[in-house]
Amino acid sequence: MSGGSRLVYSTETGRTCPDCRQALADCRCAALKKAAKPAGDGIARVWRESKGRGGKTVTLVKGMALSDDDLQALGKKLRAACGTGGTVKDGVIEIQGDHADRVTELLIKAGHPAKRAGG
Repeated sequence: MSGGSRLVYSTETGRTCPDCRQALADCRCAALKKAAKPAGDGIARVWRESKGRGGKTVTLVKGMALSDDDLQALGKKLRAACGTGGTVKDGVIEIQGDHADRVTELLIKAGHPAKRAGG
């Protein structure tokens, strides 16, 4: 074994946490990571972007201080209101198309501080 190897599976306990080396069912690291405050300052910054997307325009929402589940739910509401698709990746809501003004308006109505940013 090399010095940089780590145990990820044990025949006795099954999958193990790479940080604390406990069985995933007994891991306390995951609970601490979930309890950590989400990234973001709480102000939603909404802008459109097409760079690196094959010319397709998407509306991005960053800076929301919400948990992953809440962010997924908010993303779903915004996509439904805009009548389009999208996703949530790394704390950023991506909505297909140029809907920045509509998304900003919807966020403000939902009680989230939001402002337009970028182009």
